[in-house]
Amino acid sequence: MSATILVVDDDPVQRRLLDAMLKRFGYEVALAEGGEQALAVLADESRRIDCLILDLVMPGLDGMGVLAALRERGNEVPVIVQTANGSIETVVAAMRAGASDFVVKPAGAERLQVSLKNALKLGALEHEIRYMKRRASGQLGFRDLASKSQDMGRVVQLAERAARSNIPILIEGESGVGKEVLARAIQGSSDRRGKPFVTVNCGAIPHNLVESILFGHEKGSFTGATERHIGKFVEANGGTLFLDEVGELPLDAQVKLLRAIQESEVDPVGGKKSVRVDIRIISATNKSLLEQVKRGEFREDLYYRLNVFPITLPPLRRRREDVADLARGFLARFAAEEGRKLRGISAEALTLLADYDWPGNVRQLENAMFRAVVLSDGDELTIAEFPQIAAQMDGFDVRIPPAPASIASEPRGEAPPRVIQVPVRDPNALDLVAGSDMRTLDELEREIIKFALAHYRGHMSEISRKLGIGRSTLYRKLKDYGLIEGEDAADGVDAA
Repeated sequence: MSATILVVDDDPVQRRLLDAMLKRFGYEVALAEGGEQALAVLADESRRIDCLILDLVMPGLDGMGVLAALRERGNEVPVIVQTANGSIETVVAAMRAGASDFVVKPAGAERLQVSLKNALKLGALEHEIRYMKRRASGQLGFRDLASKSQDMGRVVQLAERAARSNIPILIEGESGVGKEVLARAIQGSSDRRGKPFVTVNCGAIPHNLVESILFGHEKGSFTGATERHIGKFVEANGGTLFLDEVGELPLDAQVKLLRAIQESEVDPVGGKKSVRVDIRIISATNKSLLEQVKRGEFREDLYYRLNVFPITLPPLRRRREDVADLARGFLARFAAEEGRKLRGISAEALTLLADYDWPGNVRQLENAMFRAVVLSDGDELTIAEFPQIAAQMDGFDVRIPPAPASIASEPRGEAPPRVIQVPVRDPNALDLVAGSDMRTLDELEREIIKFALAHYRGHMSEISRKLGIGRSTLYRKLKDYGLIEGEDAADGVDAA
C-alpha cells in the first residue's frame, strides 16, 4: 500500500486538484477543509498519515497554528506548506515552525512530486532514528508499531491491555515477525519503562549451561567457574525478562524455570541462599507449545504458567498494507548507513514487494532492502535490485540490461545494446484511429516509446523515469517492439 497524504486546504477547487494529482502519483489521499479537521484526522490512531500538504492561509486555525499544535503534541509527520504568498519571511517562519518544505500555489506536478519524495524519505529516516533511540533506552512504545493492518491493530489493542498489568505474556508467531519488538513495546508502555530488558535465546543456550546462564553461579561452583555470574533473572531485576523460543528449553531446566517464576526467586549454582527477583516474564515461540505438551516435550504446568495472556502476531503476508512503510523505513536506515543517495522506491518495485509472500517475514524484508541498497546504481530502487524476489513472481521481468559504456565498467569487447534509429511522428499529431478502427494499445505504446527515445536522446534512466516503468521493463518493450538490435540485447547482466 502506498503512502497516505493529508491535504489541508479551505479552497475546494485546490483540494480537488491536489487530490487528482496525488492519486496520479500513486498516493492515497485524505482531505481536510481546515486546521481543526486536520488535527482530528491526525489524532485518529487507526489511520496513519505519512505526509501533510498544508495551506498556510485558512480561516479559523491556519497553517502556522497547525504546525504549532503538531509540535506541541509531539507529532513528527513531515509537512509541506503551500501558499500564494511566497515571501522570504513566510518561508523562514514556516521552516522554523517545523515544515520540511515549501511550495508556492499553484504547485507544479514535478516540483510537488520531488518535494513529496524528499519529505517521505526524511520522515522515514527520522522515524528510524527515533525508533533506535527509544529501543536503546527501553522506551519503545506502541506508536513505533504504527500499522495499517487490522490484524496488527487488534494485536496492539491486546498488548496495550497487557501492558497495564504484570501478567505473564506468551507471544506466538512465525520466525521474523517481530516478537521481540512487540515485547519491547509492551515494556516501554508499562510502569517498567526504562528498566532492564534482558533477552534470552533459549534455543542458543548449551543444555549444560542453562541453569548457570538463567540463575547464575558462584565462583568455583563447577569446573570453569572462575568468577561469579549473577544470571539473567537477577540481571533483569526490576524490568522484563524476554524468553525467546522458550519451547527449546530442556525438560530439566523447565522444572527450575517453573519454580523461579512461581516463587519469584532463584537459586544460583553453588549458592547458599535464594535470591529474590522482581521481574516480568514475556515468552515467545514460533512453535505450538500445546503440541509440544501433547508430545511430552514441554511441561504442562509451565505451559499454563507462561500462557496466561497469549498474543499471536500475524505473518507479513497477512499485513501487506505495512510492506511499503516498512520498506521505506529500512531504505532510509540502510541508505544513511551505506552513504547512498537514494530518494525512494519505484511504484513497480513496491508492487513487487507487496505481492510477495515473505516466508521470512519482516526479517527477510529487512535483509532484502539491505541487499537492494548495496546493489543500487541509480537514485531509486527498482525491481532490478530485487532479482531473487522477482524471479519467484509472475509478471515481473528480472533481467537487468547493461548500463551504457560511459557509466559502467564493462569487459572489453562487449558493447551495450544499440537502439535502432526510427523516424518519430509529431507527438501532438498522434493518431488514435487507423482506417476505420481504433489503433491498439501496443501500437500507441510503441509510438510513445519511440518519441521518448528521440526526445531524451536514448538516456534510458531518464526515459524509464519519465514513463514510470522500470529499466528492465523498458528494455523488454524495446526488444518486443523491434526498437533495439540483437537477440540478446535485453538479456542484460545477471544481478544475482
